Amino acid sequence: MPYSFYEDDHAAFRQTVRRLVERSVLPHLEEWEEARLIDRSVWKDAAAAGVLGLRVPERFGGAGADDYRFRCVIQEELAEVGAASLASGFAINEDIVGSYLVRFGTEEQQQRWLPGMATGDVVTSIAMTEPGGGSDLRGMRTTARRDGTDWVLNGAKTFITSGSSSDLVIVAARSGEADGRARLSLFLVPSTAKGFERGRKLKKLGLHAQDTAELFIDDLRLPAGALLGEEGAGFRQLTAQLPLERLSIAWRAVVAAEAALRWTLEYTRERKVFGRRLVDLQNTRFRLAELTTEVEVTRGYLERCILDLNEGTLDAVTGAKAKWWATELQNRVVAACLQLHGGYGYMDEYRISRAYADARVQTLVGGTTEIMKDIIGRDLAGPKPGRGT
Repeated sequence: MPYSFYEDDHAAFRQTVRRLVERSVLPHLEEWEEARLIDRSVWKDAAAAGVLGLRVPERFGGAGADDYRFRCVIQEELAEVGAASLASGFAINEDIVGSYLVRFGTEEQQQRWLPGMATGDVVTSIAMTEPGGGSDLRGMRTTARRDGTDWVLNGAKTFITSGSSSDLVIVAARSGEADGRARLSLFLVPSTAKGFERGRKLKKLGLHAQDTAELFIDDLRLPAGALLGEEGAGFRQLTAQLPLERLSIAWRAVVAAEAALRWTLEYTRERKVFGRRLVDLQNTRFRLAELTTEVEVTRGYLERCILDLNEGTLDAVTGAKAKWWATELQNRVVAACLQLHGGYGYMDEYRISRAYADARVQTLVGGTTEIMKDIIGRDLAGPKPGRGT
């Protein structure tokens, strides 16, 4: 019996997403790139089409859909037109902040924020990385101290996706120590809070339309109700969400590689060199065969991971494997596709040029390739039961 990853509901949803992309995304890609900012109207359009708030419970205006394959469809359709910046912004809202609120938020917190996220009125970001900190969360310097029933936060964050446009930011901060190790807590910070300031919008190699900013927190006072989850539970909360976060990045990687291959196959069928189609040259066919095989094998692995995620059985180590492999693959495939475009691949009028620049960050965000390999390696080095036990 043929294996099918998607079902009829996903096919119908794809048509909805495709219409949204054709109407509200594709015509504006160039202006977003030039402005280095995505217009907020697309969030409202996406919400009206039912493409935002998929994980938000129905009582808060969302779809209440736990099947991640619907998010996969969205990422595929955005990848096809090269809208990597928007895909990243949606992922922060849906896969990260939305998921944190649904899983760890109180009823009051959910009532305040989730309806706006489902309608496109609230754009969110998450602030973990600090200047000079990188992936070292245990070295975090942003602090949160109690002052009566309030919390007072101080620190700085950088490389924050949607940092200059978000309405709500999840901020990670040190809230104490236990056994000589930092305890992290997560806080819901409205961007209008006194003591919260946005720094410069950062210039980047790729993802130009996605605003990325520095954030500064100076004696920012929050009520007790701004604490997300339990005090000092930040590492545990992060660990619980990492499989989803990393699989989200991995899926964006593989569908971007698939799109690049489709563009390149089309180009090589039309481009002629020495009187022959480029695709008729043996080297071109061999290279496309290699890339296609790698991408299809990777997709098969990720599809299994998605189904495990739906069943609640995807673990952090498997997520790390998916993330490092798929993002490194994306960079290899896109680079090879640019090469097959020749000099035209270097021109921004061809989508492969932007895809090449957009791909580079994928091996860095959500934990670098080296961090992923360390996670896997430590798991392999850990105690294992003996054979037959």
